[in-house]
Amino acid sequence: MRVLGIDPGLRNMGWGIIDVAGSRISHVANGICHSVGDDLARRLLSLHEQLTDVLHSFQPDHAAIEQTFVNKDGAGTLKLGQARGIAMLVPAQAGLTIGEYAPNRVKKTVVGVGHAEKHQVEHMVKLQLPGVKINGADAADALAIAICHAHYAKAAGGLEAALRKAQA
Repeated sequence: MRVLGIDPGLRNMGWGIIDVAGSRISHVANGICHSVGDDLARRLLSLHEQLTDVLHSFQPDHAAIEQTFVNKDGAGTLKLGQARGIAMLVPAQAGLTIGEYAPNRVKKTVVGVGHAEKHQVEHMVKLQLPGVKINGADAADALAIAICHAHYAKAAGGLEAALRKAQA
């Protein structure tokens, strides 16, 4: 299974791709899509084009996206939501299964603590993907989201297999 993790952002949208084979995970690639343009529409279009290029280059089977949390700045939250829409649209257009995870769930899965700091998340991603060169904090978060999805997708796959076995 190849998983694309996406950390949505309007300026910087992190992405990370891992391969999962049983209990083994390995790093494939990671990076950051930087929005380009003077207005919101052009920035969203640039994110869409860049993320589409990532999908075409690496052909993931699944996608995972961090859920948006609402902050005090309503306009900022709305803009982040629009970027998140792009992050969901691109994999959906490719027909991928998309998992959504709360930031605390990602941190708890990868670090063991739901309120972990960014540097702790990056450190644990490096431990789980030895030799990885991370292209920034947003890419580290995206890899953590992919790792979280791999964990929960395997658990869901095990449950499905058990249910099929029980029905046989």
